[in-house]
Amino acid sequence: MRPFVYTALPAKVIFGFGTLARVASEVRELGCRRALILSTPHQQAEAGALAEQLGELFAGMFAQATMHTPTSVTERALETVRATGADCTVALGGGSTIGLGKAIALRTDLPQVVVPTTYAGSEATPILGETQEGRKTTQRSPKVLPEVIIYDVDLTLTLPPALSATSGMNAIAHAVEALYAKDANPIVSTLAEQGIAALARALPSILRDPKDREARSDALFGAWLCGTCLGAVGMALHHKLCHTLGGSFDLPHAETHTVVLPHAVAYNTPAAAEAMARVARALGTEDAAKGLSDLARGLGAPTALKDIGMPESGLDQAADIATAAPYWNPRPIERDGIRMLLDDAFHGRPPQTR
Repeated sequence: MRPFVYTALPAKVIFGFGTLARVASEVRELGCRRALILSTPHQQAEAGALAEQLGELFAGMFAQATMHTPTSVTERALETVRATGADCTVALGGGSTIGLGKAIALRTDLPQVVVPTTYAGSEATPILGETQEGRKTTQRSPKVLPEVIIYDVDLTLTLPPALSATSGMNAIAHAVEALYAKDANPIVSTLAEQGIAALARALPSILRDPKDREARSDALFGAWLCGTCLGAVGMALHHKLCHTLGGSFDLPHAETHTVVLPHAVAYNTPAAAEAMARVARALGTEDAAKGLSDLARGLGAPTALKDIGMPESGLDQAADIATAAPYWNPRPIERDGIRMLLDDAFHGRPPQTR
Protein backbone atom coordinates (compact mmCIF):
# COMPACT_ATOMS: atom_id res chain seq x y z
CA MET A 1 0.00 0.00 0.00
CA ARG A 2 1.41 3.37 -1.02
CA PRO A 3 1.38 6.24 1.50
CA PHE A 4 -1.60 8.57 1.16
CA VAL A 5 -3.50 11.41 2.80
CA TYR A 6 -7.30 11.39 3.04
CA THR A 7 -9.42 14.14 4.61
CA ALA A 8 -13.02 13.21 5.40
CA LEU A 9 -15.58 15.98 4.92
CA PRO A 10 -17.94 16.81 7.84
CA ALA A 11 -21.39 16.67 6.24
CA LYS A 12 -24.53 14.89 7.43
CA VAL A 13 -26.08 12.71 4.73
CA ILE A 14 -29.68 11.45 4.82
CA PHE A 15 -30.53 9.00 2.03
CA GLY A 16 -33.80 7.25 1.26
CA PHE A 17 -37.37 7.59 0.00
CA GLY A 18 -39.64 10.34 1.30
CA THR A 19 -36.81 12.03 3.18
CA LEU A 20 -37.94 15.51 2.08
CA ALA A 21 -40.19 15.38 5.14
CA ARG A 22 -37.08 15.72 7.31
CA VAL A 23 -36.10 19.20 6.07
CA ALA A 24 -37.87 21.05 8.89
CA SER A 25 -36.36 18.92 11.63
CA GLU A 26 -32.89 19.32 10.15
CA VAL A 27 -33.30 23.11 10.01
CA ARG A 28 -34.24 23.08 13.69
CA GLU A 29 -31.33 20.78 14.54
CA LEU A 30 -28.98 23.36 13.03
CA GLY A 31 -30.43 25.87 15.50
CA CYS A 32 -32.09 27.87 12.71
CA ARG A 33 -35.56 29.41 12.59
CA ARG A 34 -35.70 31.43 9.34
CA ALA A 35 -34.95 29.36 6.24
CA LEU A 36 -34.56 30.93 2.80
CA ILE A 37 -35.53 28.46 0.07
CA LEU A 38 -33.48 28.57 -3.14
CA SER A 39 -34.54 27.19 -6.52
CA THR A 40 -34.56 27.88 -10.23
CA PRO A 41 -37.64 29.39 -11.90
CA HIS A 42 -38.36 25.94 -13.34
CA GLN A 43 -38.66 24.39 -9.87
CA GLN A 44 -40.49 27.23 -8.17
CA ALA A 45 -43.66 25.16 -7.71
CA GLU A 46 -41.75 22.43 -5.87
CA ALA A 47 -40.06 25.12 -3.78
CA GLY A 48 -43.48 26.52 -2.91
CA ALA A 49 -44.64 23.13 -1.69
CA LEU A 50 -41.52 22.89 0.48
CA ALA A 51 -42.28 26.35 1.88
CA GLU A 52 -45.70 25.11 3.04
CA GLN A 53 -44.03 22.11 4.63
CA LEU A 54 -41.61 24.35 6.55
CA GLY A 55 -44.44 26.44 7.94
CA GLU A 56 -43.21 28.96 10.51
CA LEU A 57 -39.59 28.17 9.57
CA PHE A 58 -40.10 29.62 6.09
CA ALA A 59 -38.55 33.09 5.81
CA GLY A 60 -38.69 33.63 2.06
CA MET A 61 -37.76 32.33 -1.38
CA PHE A 62 -35.28 33.21 -4.09
CA ALA A 63 -36.17 31.29 -7.25
CA GLN A 64 -33.73 32.80 -9.74
CA ALA A 65 -30.75 30.42 -9.49
CA THR A 66 -28.89 30.30 -12.80
CA MET A 67 -26.40 28.02 -14.52
CA HIS A 68 -22.69 28.63 -13.78
CA THR A 69 -23.51 30.75 -10.66
CA PRO A 70 -23.12 34.30 -12.03
CA THR A 71 -21.98 36.70 -9.32
CA SER A 72 -24.69 39.16 -10.41
CA VAL A 73 -27.39 36.64 -9.44
CA THR A 74 -25.65 35.98 -6.13
CA GLU A 75 -25.75 39.69 -5.33
CA ARG A 76 -29.52 39.76 -5.90
CA ALA A 77 -29.92 36.69 -3.70
CA LEU A 78 -27.93 38.36 -0.92
CA GLU A 79 -30.41 41.25 -0.98
CA THR A 80 -33.15 38.70 -0.30
CA VAL A 81 -31.10 37.18 2.51
CA ARG A 82 -30.83 40.58 4.17
CA ALA A 83 -34.47 41.51 3.55
CA THR A 84 -35.82 38.26 5.05
CA GLY A 85 -33.39 37.98 7.94
CA ALA A 86 -32.66 34.39 6.92
CA ASP A 87 -30.43 32.37 9.21
CA CYS A 88 -29.95 29.41 6.82
CA THR A 89 -30.65 28.37 3.24
CA VAL A 90 -32.47 25.33 1.87
CA ALA A 91 -31.43 24.62 -1.72
CA LEU A 92 -33.89 22.46 -3.67
CA GLY A 93 -32.62 21.53 -7.12
CA GLY A 94 -29.55 20.72 -9.17
CA GLY A 95 -26.13 22.23 -9.60
CA SER A 96 -27.34 25.76 -10.34
CA THR A 97 -29.34 26.03 -7.13
CA ILE A 98 -26.72 24.27 -5.02
CA GLY A 99 -24.04 26.58 -6.44
CA LEU A 100 -26.06 29.62 -5.43
CA GLY A 101 -26.41 28.29 -1.89
CA LYS A 102 -22.67 27.82 -1.72
CA ALA A 103 -22.01 31.33 -3.04
CA ILE A 104 -24.27 32.75 -0.33
CA ALA A 105 -22.54 30.64 2.33
CA LEU A 106 -19.12 31.87 1.21
CA ARG A 107 -20.19 35.46 1.77
CA THR A 108 -22.38 35.04 4.87
CA ASP A 109 -21.37 31.72 6.50
CA LEU A 110 -25.05 30.76 6.69
CA PRO A 111 -25.67 27.01 7.25
CA GLN A 112 -26.96 25.05 4.27
CA VAL A 113 -29.48 22.25 3.91
CA VAL A 114 -29.34 20.86 0.38
CA VAL A 115 -31.95 18.68 -1.33
CA PRO A 116 -30.51 17.53 -4.69
CA THR A 117 -32.94 16.67 -7.48
CA THR A 118 -30.35 15.73 -10.11
CA TYR A 119 -27.13 13.71 -10.14
CA ALA A 120 -24.76 16.69 -10.23
CA GLY A 121 -22.90 15.68 -7.06
CA SER A 122 -21.77 19.21 -6.20
CA GLU A 123 -23.68 19.07 -2.92
CA ALA A 124 -21.00 16.76 -1.54
CA THR A 125 -18.09 19.10 -2.23
CA PRO A 126 -16.41 22.16 -0.67
CA ILE A 127 -15.98 23.54 -4.21
CA LEU A 128 -17.65 26.61 -5.66
CA GLY A 129 -17.52 27.65 -9.31
CA GLU A 130 -18.60 31.21 -10.12
CA THR A 131 -18.84 33.18 -13.34
CA GLN A 132 -18.04 36.86 -13.70
CA GLU A 133 -17.65 38.75 -16.98
CA GLY A 134 -17.54 35.56 -19.02
CA ARG A 135 -14.86 33.77 -16.99
CA LYS A 136 -15.57 30.89 -14.62
CA THR A 137 -13.29 30.37 -11.65
CA THR A 138 -13.39 27.76 -8.91
CA GLN A 139 -12.26 27.67 -5.32
CA ARG A 140 -12.23 25.26 -2.41
CA SER A 141 -13.38 26.38 1.00
CA PRO A 142 -14.90 24.56 3.97
CA LYS A 143 -17.32 27.49 4.23
CA VAL A 144 -19.23 26.29 1.13
CA LEU A 145 -19.64 22.65 2.15
CA PRO A 146 -23.32 22.06 3.01
CA GLU A 147 -23.98 21.00 6.59
CA VAL A 148 -26.83 18.63 5.65
CA ILE A 149 -27.58 16.76 2.42
CA ILE A 150 -31.01 15.17 2.09
CA TYR A 151 -31.25 12.66 -0.76
CA ASP A 152 -34.87 11.80 -1.54
CA VAL A 153 -35.06 9.24 -4.34
CA ASP A 154 -38.73 10.10 -4.85
CA LEU A 155 -37.76 13.56 -6.09
CA THR A 156 -35.76 12.05 -8.96
CA LEU A 157 -38.57 9.88 -10.35
CA THR A 158 -39.78 12.75 -12.54
CA LEU A 159 -36.30 13.78 -13.74
CA PRO A 160 -36.59 13.44 -17.54
CA PRO A 161 -34.50 10.59 -19.01
CA ALA A 162 -32.48 12.99 -21.18
CA LEU A 163 -31.56 15.14 -18.19
CA SER A 164 -30.91 12.03 -16.11
CA ALA A 165 -28.43 10.87 -18.74
CA THR A 166 -26.38 14.07 -18.93
CA SER A 167 -26.57 14.67 -15.18
CA GLY A 168 -25.33 11.13 -14.58
CA MET A 169 -22.49 11.51 -17.08
CA ASN A 170 -21.52 14.73 -15.29
CA ALA A 171 -21.30 12.79 -12.02
CA ILE A 172 -19.24 10.04 -13.65
CA ALA A 173 -16.75 12.69 -14.78
CA HIS A 174 -16.03 13.57 -11.15
CA ALA A 175 -15.12 9.99 -10.34
CA VAL A 176 -13.08 9.43 -13.49
CA GLU A 177 -10.83 12.39 -12.77
CA ALA A 178 -10.54 11.40 -9.11
CA LEU A 179 -8.89 8.14 -10.23
CA TYR A 180 -5.96 9.97 -11.84
CA ALA A 181 -5.87 13.01 -9.55
CA LYS A 182 -2.54 14.24 -8.22
CA ASP A 183 -3.70 13.50 -4.67
CA ALA A 184 -5.57 10.28 -5.48
CA ASN A 185 -5.80 7.79 -2.63
CA PRO A 186 -7.15 4.24 -2.27
CA ILE A 187 -10.26 5.29 -0.34
CA VAL A 188 -11.43 7.78 -2.95
CA SER A 189 -10.44 5.46 -5.80
CA THR A 190 -12.64 2.72 -4.36
CA LEU A 191 -15.55 5.15 -4.07
CA ALA A 192 -14.92 6.38 -7.61
CA GLU A 193 -15.01 2.93 -9.17
CA GLN A 194 -18.16 2.03 -7.25
CA GLY A 195 -19.82 5.32 -8.24
CA ILE A 196 -19.04 4.88 -11.95
CA ALA A 197 -20.34 1.31 -11.87
CA ALA A 198 -23.57 2.30 -10.09
CA LEU A 199 -24.39 5.05 -12.59
CA ALA A 200 -23.36 3.02 -15.63
CA ARG A 201 -25.69 0.26 -14.43
CA ALA A 202 -28.58 2.56 -13.50
CA LEU A 203 -28.76 5.06 -16.37
CA PRO A 204 -29.74 2.60 -19.14
CA SER A 205 -32.44 1.20 -16.85
CA ILE A 206 -33.77 4.72 -16.22
CA LEU A 207 -33.89 5.32 -19.96
CA ARG A 208 -36.07 2.21 -20.34
CA ASP A 209 -38.26 2.97 -17.33
CA PRO A 210 -37.92 6.41 -15.69
CA LYS A 211 -40.01 5.20 -12.72
CA ASP A 212 -37.64 2.30 -11.89
CA ARG A 213 -37.14 3.00 -8.19
CA GLU A 214 -34.18 0.65 -7.80
CA ALA A 215 -32.36 2.23 -10.74
CA ARG A 216 -33.15 5.73 -9.45
CA SER A 217 -31.81 4.76 -6.03
CA ASP A 218 -28.61 3.35 -7.56
CA ALA A 219 -28.13 6.50 -9.66
CA LEU A 220 -28.58 8.87 -6.73
CA PHE A 221 -26.25 6.79 -4.56
CA GLY A 222 -23.69 6.73 -7.38
CA ALA A 223 -23.98 10.49 -7.75
CA TRP A 224 -23.23 10.95 -4.05
CA LEU A 225 -20.16 8.72 -4.32
CA CYS A 226 -18.92 10.62 -7.36
CA GLY A 227 -19.54 13.96 -5.70
CA THR A 228 -17.65 12.79 -2.64
CA CYS A 229 -14.70 12.02 -4.91
CA LEU A 230 -14.85 15.50 -6.42
CA GLY A 231 -14.81 17.02 -2.96
CA ALA A 232 -11.90 14.94 -1.67
CA VAL A 233 -9.24 15.28 -4.38
CA GLY A 234 -8.21 17.71 -7.10
CA MET A 235 -9.55 17.72 -10.63
CA ALA A 236 -7.63 17.88 -13.90
CA LEU A 237 -7.97 18.50 -17.64
CA HIS A 238 -11.61 17.51 -18.08
CA HIS A 239 -12.94 19.94 -15.50
CA LYS A 240 -10.69 22.72 -16.74
CA LEU A 241 -12.08 22.31 -20.25
CA CYS A 242 -15.67 22.22 -19.03
CA HIS A 243 -15.20 25.29 -16.84
CA THR A 244 -13.71 27.10 -19.84
CA LEU A 245 -16.51 26.11 -22.21
CA GLY A 246 -19.27 26.74 -19.70
CA GLY A 247 -18.00 30.03 -18.32
CA SER A 248 -16.80 31.60 -21.57
CA PHE A 249 -19.41 30.28 -24.01
CA ASP A 250 -22.37 29.71 -21.67
CA LEU A 251 -22.75 26.08 -22.69
CA PRO A 252 -25.10 23.88 -20.62
CA HIS A 253 -23.16 22.36 -17.74
CA ALA A 254 -24.09 18.67 -17.73
CA GLU A 255 -24.21 18.40 -21.52
CA THR A 256 -20.72 19.90 -21.78
CA HIS A 257 -19.34 17.34 -19.33
CA THR A 258 -21.05 14.56 -21.29
CA VAL A 259 -19.51 15.61 -24.61
CA VAL A 260 -16.00 16.37 -23.36
CA LEU A 261 -15.42 13.44 -20.98
CA PRO A 262 -14.52 10.67 -23.49
CA HIS A 263 -12.11 13.02 -25.28
CA ALA A 264 -10.37 14.16 -22.08
CA VAL A 265 -10.04 10.50 -21.06
CA ALA A 266 -8.55 9.63 -24.44
CA TYR A 267 -6.02 12.46 -24.08
CA ASN A 268 -4.96 11.24 -20.62
CA THR A 269 -5.01 7.49 -21.31
CA PRO A 270 -1.29 7.20 -22.21
CA ALA A 271 -0.33 8.80 -18.87
CA ALA A 272 -2.84 7.13 -16.54
CA ALA A 273 -3.05 3.45 -17.47
CA GLU A 274 -4.01 2.16 -14.01
CA ALA A 275 -6.80 4.70 -13.59
CA MET A 276 -8.19 3.99 -17.06
CA ALA A 277 -8.19 0.26 -16.37
CA ARG A 278 -10.38 0.91 -13.32
CA VAL A 279 -12.74 3.11 -15.34
CA ALA A 280 -13.02 0.41 -18.00
CA ARG A 281 -13.67 -2.24 -15.35
CA ALA A 282 -16.43 -0.15 -13.79
CA LEU A 283 -18.03 0.30 -17.20
CA GLY A 284 -17.66 -3.37 -18.10
CA THR A 285 -15.61 -2.59 -21.19
CA GLU A 286 -12.05 -2.86 -22.48
CA ASP A 287 -11.36 0.79 -23.26
CA ALA A 288 -12.29 3.65 -20.92
CA ALA A 289 -12.70 6.41 -23.53
CA LYS A 290 -14.69 4.22 -25.92
CA GLY A 291 -16.79 2.87 -23.06
CA LEU A 292 -17.75 6.37 -21.95
CA SER A 293 -18.53 7.39 -25.52
CA ASP A 294 -20.64 4.28 -26.06
CA LEU A 295 -22.51 4.87 -22.80
CA ALA A 296 -23.38 8.46 -23.77
CA ARG A 297 -24.49 7.43 -27.26
CA GLY A 298 -26.56 4.57 -25.89
CA LEU A 299 -28.35 7.02 -23.61
CA GLY A 300 -29.12 9.32 -26.53
CA ALA A 301 -27.05 12.08 -24.91
CA PRO A 302 -25.33 14.79 -26.97
CA THR A 303 -21.88 13.87 -28.27
CA ALA A 304 -20.85 17.02 -30.17
CA LEU A 305 -20.16 20.53 -28.90
CA LYS A 306 -21.69 21.95 -32.07
CA ASP A 307 -25.03 20.48 -31.00
CA ILE A 308 -25.10 22.24 -27.61
CA GLY A 309 -24.34 25.79 -28.71
CA MET A 310 -20.56 25.94 -29.17
CA PRO A 311 -19.46 28.14 -32.11
CA GLU A 312 -16.65 26.64 -34.19
CA SER A 313 -15.07 30.09 -34.27
CA GLY A 314 -14.54 29.84 -30.51
CA LEU A 315 -12.39 26.70 -30.49
CA ASP A 316 -9.09 28.58 -30.71
CA GLN A 317 -10.10 30.90 -27.88
CA ALA A 318 -11.20 27.92 -25.77
CA ALA A 319 -7.85 26.20 -26.34
CA ASP A 320 -6.00 29.39 -25.37
CA ILE A 321 -8.01 29.86 -22.14
CA ALA A 322 -7.77 26.19 -21.13
CA THR A 323 -3.99 26.10 -21.56
CA ALA A 324 -3.18 29.55 -20.15
CA ALA A 325 -3.56 28.46 -16.51
CA PRO A 326 -4.07 24.68 -16.60
CA TYR A 327 -5.01 22.49 -13.66
CA TRP A 328 -2.54 19.75 -12.74
CA ASN A 329 -2.90 16.85 -15.17
CA PRO A 330 -1.22 13.43 -15.49
CA ARG A 331 -0.26 14.24 -19.09
CA PRO A 332 1.36 17.60 -19.92
CA ILE A 333 -1.08 20.13 -21.34
CA GLU A 334 -0.05 20.94 -24.90
CA ARG A 335 -1.96 23.56 -26.81
CA ASP A 336 -1.95 21.66 -30.13
CA GLY A 337 -3.20 18.50 -28.46
CA ILE A 338 -5.97 20.37 -26.64
CA ARG A 339 -7.00 22.08 -29.86
CA MET A 340 -7.31 18.70 -31.59
CA LEU A 341 -9.28 17.34 -28.62
CA LEU A 342 -11.70 20.25 -28.85
CA ASP A 343 -12.07 19.77 -32.59
CA ASP A 344 -12.94 16.11 -32.10
CA ALA A 345 -15.45 17.06 -29.40
CA PHE A 346 -16.94 19.81 -31.54
CA HIS A 347 -17.64 17.50 -34.46
CA GLY A 348 -18.67 14.49 -32.33
CA ARG A 349 -15.94 12.20 -33.61
CA PRO A 350 -15.00 9.06 -31.68
CA PRO A 351 -12.42 9.84 -28.97
CA GLN A 352 -8.85 9.57 -30.23
CA THR A 353 -5.90 8.39 -28.09
CA ARG A 354 -2.93 10.07 -29.73
